[in-house]
Amino acid sequence: MEDPETRLIARETVELAFLAALQHLPPRQRAVLISRDVLGWSAGETAALLGVTAPAVNSALQRARATLRERLPERGADWTPERGPEPDEREVLRRYVEAFERADVAGMARLLADEARAVMPPLPTWYLGKPAIVGALMRSVPPGGLSHIGRIRAVVTRATRSPAAIFYHTPPGESVERPFAISVVRVEGGLIREMAAFHDPRLFDDFVARDSS
Repeated sequence: MEDPETRLIARETVELAFLAALQHLPPRQRAVLISRDVLGWSAGETAALLGVTAPAVNSALQRARATLRERLPERGADWTPERGPEPDEREVLRRYVEAFERADVAGMARLLADEARAVMPPLPTWYLGKPAIVGALMRSVPPGGLSHIGRIRAVVTRATRSPAAIFYHTPPGESVERPFAISVVRVEGGLIREMAAFHDPRLFDDFVARDSS
C-alpha cells in the first residue's frame, strides 16, 4: 500500500477540499502537485510542461505536499460531506452549462459569486473574483460565439459528491465528438463559488466509466 505522505490522493480522486487547499499554493507548486498526484504524470512530463528541470519539479512537489498536509484532514473521507450534490446545486450548474453552450457570457456571469475562484489543472492558471473570471470568459468566447471550437455538448453529472459537467466538442468541419473538459464546481447560496476545469483527455474514459457504474 502506498504511503499516504508520498501520494496525497489517488489519481481518480478530486475532492473539493483538495481544490480549496490548492489556493494556498503558489502557481508552480499547484501545477506540479496536480500533474504528479492527480494526473499521475512523471517528473519528466511535468518538467516539460512547465519548462523547468525534473529536480525543480520534485522540490516543488515536496513543498506542495508539506503545505497540503497542514491544510487537509488526515482521512480523505473527512474532506467532503457524506452526500451527493443537492438538486439546487445541480440546477445552478445546469444553467451555467446551458449559458456556456449558447456562448452567453452574461448568463454565465450571473451565476458566479463575487469572490468566485477558478482553476484549470494542471495549467498554472487561476482566476480570483468574478471580474477576472468573466474577463477570461470574454476572451475565450468571442462575439461570434464558439465557432472556433465547434459544437459544444455538455452532460451534467457529479464528481466526488459535487456538481460536475462533462464537456465534449465537435470541431468545425468534423463529425466526430471529442473530449473538451471536465468541470467540477462548488455551489453556495445559489451561486458558483469555486470551479475547476480539467482539460486532459486522458481523464475522460476513467471518469465516465466511474460515473456510469
